[in-house]
Amino acid sequence: QVQLVESGGGLVQAGGSLRLSCTTSGRAFSSYHMGWFRQAPGKEREFVTAISNGGSATYSADSVKDRFTISRDNAKNTAYLQMTSLKPEDTAVYYCAATTRFRLRYRDGYDYWGQGTQVTVSS
Repeated sequence: QVQLVESGGGLVQAGGSLRLSCTTSGRAFSSYHMGWFRQAPGKEREFVTAISNGGSATYSADSVKDRFTISRDNAKNTAYLQMTSLKPEDTAVYYCAATTRFRLRYRDGYDYWGQGTQVTVSS
């Protein structure tokens, strides 16, 4: 069993930056690929970005490429989402997720989810 806890969300003006953290406990963090998803009000939860268990490969949605960066520190059991040039349309609850399968762009590819952290971008 893996427990995931997101932090770092908040209110930011358009053009600003935030860094989200996802801290895990339980089985070896380095065994898991990690992903970030987001869900805006009235919309489906969507893929944002993911990173392989060793950190050598990353994948991102077109909407966030060149603005968001995923990283991880296996020694700290933590994954990060650095968000820059934020836009009002980035407003959503952001969730981190963990999986041992390599189906990283899909919600059903993940086994464990955090509770989410709210990110609000004002115009």
